[in-house]
Amino acid sequence: MLGCVIHGQGDLRVDDLPVPEPGPGQALVAVRFGGVCGSDLHYWRHGGVGDFRLREPMVLGHEVVGTVVAYGDGASGPSMGTAVAVHPATPCGVCPECAGGRRNVCRDTRYLGSAARFPHAQGGFAARTAVPAEQLRPLPAGLELRRAALAEPLSVALHAVRRAGELVGRHVLVTGAGPIGCLVVAAAKAAGAARVTVTDLLPRALEFAAAAGADTLVRADDPDDAGWPAEVDVAVEASGVAAGLDTCLRLVRRGGVVVQLGMLPPGQSPFAGNLLVSREIDLRGAFRFDTEFDDALGLLASEPTLDALISEVVPVREAESAFALAADRSRSCKVLLDFGKPG
Repeated sequence: MLGCVIHGQGDLRVDDLPVPEPGPGQALVAVRFGGVCGSDLHYWRHGGVGDFRLREPMVLGHEVVGTVVAYGDGASGPSMGTAVAVHPATPCGVCPECAGGRRNVCRDTRYLGSAARFPHAQGGFAARTAVPAEQLRPLPAGLELRRAALAEPLSVALHAVRRAGELVGRHVLVTGAGPIGCLVVAAAKAAGAARVTVTDLLPRALEFAAAAGADTLVRADDPDDAGWPAEVDVAVEASGVAAGLDTCLRLVRRGGVVVQLGMLPPGQSPFAGNLLVSREIDLRGAFRFDTEFDDALGLLASEPTLDALISEVVPVREAESAFALAADRSRSCKVLLDFGKPG
């Protein structure tokens, strides 16, 4: 079977891999689509994500959907042939964070396609993948596999929106209109936000934000853009750059909430910390998700317009061109790899 394997910085290969056998408690999934994520691009371009460095070849991918093929000993779940999405996280279940209901920040989790541990957690960019059966989620009626591939990044967006608190009737600012930022727009609208303003440097990215439901689009490099708000109630920083965080802190109202969702570069990042004090701003982090995965599938089933965020579907044999396209935000939003129909 074909799999998308990162061997080192700049060394992405489509390898012929053995078909895995599902172990005890596991399910075997025939993967149909896999979404190329920013972390996949980091492994390709830089050989790591933050402090997580590649130490061995690793199958990439954690945004995967497909159909159930088989179960290992003691495992059960959706019937064979059922269309499913795969929740990519396996929390330990015993650390203080898991015990406290915050499994998304489990200190000993395993996550598909992550080099955080050694041996690495192999990902789902392969024609067949074996995962814990409890991580399968059957798709709601009316949700096709192609759109369901957005479930993992939409879950990230939903978690960030929940970290922001009550949004009904609020004006929300989103800095960064990449795939996650656009899905934050959709999540904020679903949570009742009255108005969502989005900033980005790229016109094409702002077009995708509009498709997701943004009310106002602002060129981040144009201080005279008429769309700049005087202030907002809540700001979600989704660009992963310090300038975006600075914008959020300066535009959120006194007593407002800023959620840092974009992963900032390793090391220290300067920001206007004095504003946290003088305006009593609440700065919160948002990392991955937990139960939001099920909510994401429900939202995708009810929002076919989110199909517009899938800018290209590329056969797995052309994985490197798919990664290059996904890295070019002037041309793309979410790029999917297509592993073909089972059989």
